[in-house]
Amino acid sequence: MDDIAAPPFRLLRRLGRFAIGQGAAMAALAVLAAGLLGFAAVLDLIEDGPHHFDEAVLRALRNPDMPDQPIGPRWLTLGMREITALGSIPVLGLLTLVALGYLVLDRRWRAVVLLVFSLPGGLLLNTLLKAGFGRPRPELVARLMEVQTPSFPSGHAMLSAIGFLTLGALLAAGSRRRRHRAYILTTAVLLTLLVGGSRVWLGVHWPTDVLAGWCLGAAWAMGCWLALRTWRGRS
Repeated sequence: MDDIAAPPFRLLRRLGRFAIGQGAAMAALAVLAAGLLGFAAVLDLIEDGPHHFDEAVLRALRNPDMPDQPIGPRWLTLGMREITALGSIPVLGLLTLVALGYLVLDRRWRAVVLLVFSLPGGLLLNTLLKAGFGRPRPELVARLMEVQTPSFPSGHAMLSAIGFLTLGALLAAGSRRRRHRAYILTTAVLLTLLVGGSRVWLGVHWPTDVLAGWCLGAAWAMGCWLALRTWRGRS
């Protein structure tokens, strides 16, 4: 009796996994489309220069009596300096190398190709966009960190979105429980938001720089993941 019942249950399990996989692909496609549309919307918003939204947010984060000082306690600003480092090229590069080592040991070659392409490719795209737009850094408030590159789009916001969302997608794909996948992806999103928010807090980016970086980074990460999924399906 058990042998007769086993194939239908096996079939139901496979159908369930297929449905979950298709749902993940649709969600990734939705993020890709939303990211590209969001980036286009930000471009339209900043067409005539810094928007009043940019100025209002930066001013709201500074002490009205001392415009050079951020609101809140000093430890908050020190914490933002530490958080912003999570989106730096050395930190993201180190995390990527550690993940690559694990994937190579596990012989997950398609995932290796995804990581090798996603972050360096995103860095190249961000560099080209910065050079193309050449948007100056904010002068409205005192910048609390030294920066030398153009402002748009935010490299930290874009690269943290690419790095954390790509790593999160790979980790979630290897997790069997839904709550584990939800925790991994939620953590990846929160880290991305924290890094981008720290750039505005420190006065080194206009808020629209960060919004554009988030949108484009999420779109790039999901596009790379969908490409990997398509390659895997064809294989």
